[in-house]
Amino acid sequence: MRIAKVLISLIKDSLKVITTGSLKYHLWMGFLTLIMLIGMYCYSIQLEHGLSVTGMTDRVSWGLYISNFTFLVGVAAAAVMLVMPTYILKDVDFKQAVLIGEGLAVAALIMCLAFVVADMGGPSVLWHMIPGLGVFNFPDSMLAWDVIVLNGYLFLNISIPFYILFRHYQGKESNPKVYIPGSILSVFWAVGIHLVTAFLYQGLQARPFWNNALLGPRFLASAFAAGPALIILVLAVIRSNTAFIIKDKTINKIAIIVTVAAQINLIMLISELFKEFYFPTHHSESAYYLFFGLEGKTALLPWIWTAISLNVIATIMLTFHKLRNNYRFLYASCFMLFVAIWIEKGFGLIVPGFIPGPYGKISEYTPTGIEIGVTIGIWALGAFIFTMLARTAIEIELGKLRFKKKK
Repeated sequence: MRIAKVLISLIKDSLKVITTGSLKYHLWMGFLTLIMLIGMYCYSIQLEHGLSVTGMTDRVSWGLYISNFTFLVGVAAAAVMLVMPTYILKDVDFKQAVLIGEGLAVAALIMCLAFVVADMGGPSVLWHMIPGLGVFNFPDSMLAWDVIVLNGYLFLNISIPFYILFRHYQGKESNPKVYIPGSILSVFWAVGIHLVTAFLYQGLQARPFWNNALLGPRFLASAFAAGPALIILVLAVIRSNTAFIIKDKTINKIAIIVTVAAQINLIMLISELFKEFYFPTHHSESAYYLFFGLEGKTALLPWIWTAISLNVIATIMLTFHKLRNNYRFLYASCFMLFVAIWIEKGFGLIVPGFIPGPYGKISEYTPTGIEIGVTIGIWALGAFIFTMLARTAIEIELGKLRFKKKK
């Protein structure tokens, strides 16, 4: 009964926190609400008319939705780069940032699931993936594995921070024996969610562009670059708008993680380009289409060369110690790297896998306004959820939100 009372009190206090704030906070939440409403309107049109209102066809059946899903799996997995040094290695410099990182992982995973639902056409078909009701095809189907690892990782990233914050809300210290086992499991699980997603593409034999042994490791490298880059940007916003203290040492250590991961990602990109173009074969046509165009079709050229340019510039800026320690350059580098990997793992990976098709047909893909509307609506949903989670967590960690015992 006591736990139930504390939980009810926490919910009430959290609702009070997320519904009050400065004018800037209300404008931000109002803006996100407006974008979500636009996304809901676009999604209602998709529900009414089906996927025919999108740019996807029977030749290019994965587009903007799955591109964002693939990218956000990496953002979610990146939380492990803060979990491991904080909970397992006892690095106090990461302590203030880890709960923010886990909140970001929760928001990213919810967005992942939302993009999958959008790509399937609507929630009414989800029952096909429910064990016992639909045809789950476990363990044969990689998609079934993906469902398990994503939902499992979501549970870990909700339960561990919730336990810690719940104890702090009560004015008590959390017990390491309770959350350390889950933290260790989440480290392996984070690697698993991205590898399983990579295996999902690698297992499609008719798509030679994805039949690459480096796909899984490169997924991890890009995830550990883009995810912590976003965390740095979020921490910069938090420490400039709240009383939550985030030391420079914390941001500097995360920046080193971003730098090393970005360098590894760039090396793997060069290795892939060498493999595709040094001795090109018929299976290199997708790569040719992506980087140079094919038979006059060049829709993806501006996207991929923009991504590579931003990737190279950001990695060079991060590599030099003086530039990395200058926060203006650091934030600019993180933003460029985030955008570059978003393009690279989206349009640069998913779409060219379908072009040309198995019979050599070149059918280009361009997202429609409906797709773009649904996509920005889901991103706004993720930002909305993260803002609420972060605001509550910060108030608890600052000691402003505590359970009041009745005398």
